[in-house]
Amino acid sequence: MGETTKKSVVLLSGGLDSATVMAMALKDGYDVYAVSFQYGQRHSIELDCAAEQAGAAIQHKIVDIDLSSFGGSALTADIDVPKHGGVEELTDEIPVTYVPARNTVFLSYALAWAEVLEAHDIFIGVNALDYSGYPDCRPEFIAAYETMANLATVAGVQGNKLKIHTPLIDLTKAEIIQRGKELGVDYAKTTSCYDPAPDGRACGHCDSCLLRLKGFSDAGLSDPRPYVED
Repeated sequence: MGETTKKSVVLLSGGLDSATVMAMALKDGYDVYAVSFQYGQRHSIELDCAAEQAGAAIQHKIVDIDLSSFGGSALTADIDVPKHGGVEELTDEIPVTYVPARNTVFLSYALAWAEVLEAHDIFIGVNALDYSGYPDCRPEFIAAYETMANLATVAGVQGNKLKIHTPLIDLTKAEIIQRGKELGVDYAKTTSCYDPAPDGRACGHCDSCLLRLKGFSDAGLSDPRPYVED
């Protein structure tokens, strides 16, 4: 099977990290096929943002799955999203906003599409520094999944190895934002909030908002996303 273009599947959530990863894939010369998920999350603002960002992709798919059938997370069940007064209040405990097996499921869909496209590269915006302690954002998980993917696919067993790219894995949030600004990412078209207002404004006090705001502050920039307290 011949490959005439340098194709990649990019997991595009609508957030800051995935928007930056897509820009990095484009900069590296990949044709981008973006995939987002309606997975039973309690709001759809992030999918609106993903659709805005996806203009540079060859194709953008929004896949419907239903992780809310299992619950277990403040993002998919009737559980309050934790709020804090500042980033210093965040702990090392895995928060209730962790969605069980979410990245495992998302990568599996991305892998299926990559096989169909004859693409050997998947990009995901996981980060092991400024993140909320999710187990499926660690380098060990990504390495193990890549090993599995190359055992489970036709391309893998034929020697056409698939690579899962995690270009943000060792970057701080400030470094991610700085890199994105260099690549022209419009962060006004991204959202990170776990509990946004109905009009899309970010709450400013969930784990993700606090880490995002700290990243912009550390980068010496203002966050263009509107917040409730603005």
